[in-house]
Amino acid sequence: MTTTTAAPDVRAARERHPPGLALLFAVEMWERFSYYGMRALLILYLVDQHTGVGWARSTAARVYGLYNMLVYLTPVAGGYLADRYIGTHRSMVIGGAIIAAGHFSMAIPTTPSFFLGLVLIIVGTGFFKSNVSTMVGQLYRQGDPRRDSGFTIFYMGVNAGAFMGPLVCGYLGESPRFGWHYGFGAAGVGMVLGLLLYLRLKSRYLPGIGEAPSRQAVEARADSTGRLPRDERDRVLALFVIFFFVIFFWMAFEQAGSSMNLFASDRTDRLVLGYRFPASWFQSVNPVVILLFAPIFAALWTYLGRKRREPSTPIKMASAMLLVAIGFVFMVGGARSSDGGMLASPLWLVAAYAFHTWGELCLSPVGLSLVTKLAPAKFASLFMGLWFFATAISELLAGQLAAITDKVARGEVFHLFGGQADFFFIFVVSSLIGGLGLLLLTPWLKRLMHGRDV
Repeated sequence: MTTTTAAPDVRAARERHPPGLALLFAVEMWERFSYYGMRALLILYLVDQHTGVGWARSTAARVYGLYNMLVYLTPVAGGYLADRYIGTHRSMVIGGAIIAAGHFSMAIPTTPSFFLGLVLIIVGTGFFKSNVSTMVGQLYRQGDPRRDSGFTIFYMGVNAGAFMGPLVCGYLGESPRFGWHYGFGAAGVGMVLGLLLYLRLKSRYLPGIGEAPSRQAVEARADSTGRLPRDERDRVLALFVIFFFVIFFWMAFEQAGSSMNLFASDRTDRLVLGYRFPASWFQSVNPVVILLFAPIFAALWTYLGRKRREPSTPIKMASAMLLVAIGFVFMVGGARSSDGGMLASPLWLVAAYAFHTWGELCLSPVGLSLVTKLAPAKFASLFMGLWFFATAISELLAGQLAAITDKVARGEVFHLFGGQADFFFIFVVSSLIGGLGLLLLTPWLKRLMHGRDV
């Protein structure tokens, strides 16, 4: 099922969101619990010389980036299969089951089962990730002013899971009493809970949403030339330009699980009231800030939409890059304070994650919403997959850059502040360049959208 085209309905902004949003919120919460819970442990496990894989940090960072790239790359294929053959509903069920199998494989304490688990999660996420976001878009008519706030509320589900996952899985994984594989197993339990909830309530709250295309629809697509009208071609071009610029944002933002995670582990004071808390717990700062501020951002977009003063999506995204640049200014400060061998205050990381999160709220949920507005209806899941493809490129670049952290810190690449501060300064500059470039292109992008960015 796809969204129907309708004129903008201002009255819809005052209506409640569709009940299916609550179900997709909960399902995505448990899937993200599993993903972020495992991700918080991944690089720490890869570099652990005692009970983990024991790789060098540069190698672990590259593998971490490659894994995350593939996690965001496979949704392109998953979106295509859902659009053309199996529908978003079946794709989500298949993906959830494979993801759970992957986490439980990682819970087996052997190296082959660990890497088999990573492969299964990559494949399962391909079926799952783009399709749950597409289903959120299918709840709203074209032009419904609740769409951006609906995606922001949905994004709270993402981050409720992202908050709980590192706390639970991080505690188990970094605890000498349990160990890494208990943390990986707990992530699998979260995915199973999300899948069972979806299967139990889908028919009640999402009737007719996500079904496989009819045989006639598939045959019609096969017979068509596939040429899009001029206005849709323009919107597709606008999407591809935006996909390019979001790479700058995610390349910086995704240092969270690699270089920033290792900074938390090695160079941050984590002693509170005599208890040294796990480094992976810093991964929960981002979702806490999301949960606190997402309702404010959702209400803000809805209010400005009613007043017809809401900034365009490219403006929001340019603002996101400015905010992530400010966040890395704090990381530069934290790195400089720890270069003499002292442990940095945890407040440096907390401040950085807060600014990164405010940037995320200006970019990620509204970006998901924009894809459902601009993508041709018959290719909705495919283009959602392409949104994640841009993130995949970012993940690869983020991992490759994290791998040279020590090289930059030693002054072998360039020398500005000295030490690891130079590494974090890279992302101050790259984020500002990306934000300025998008800001300059905003008038042209708005023309290409032909009024759909509402």
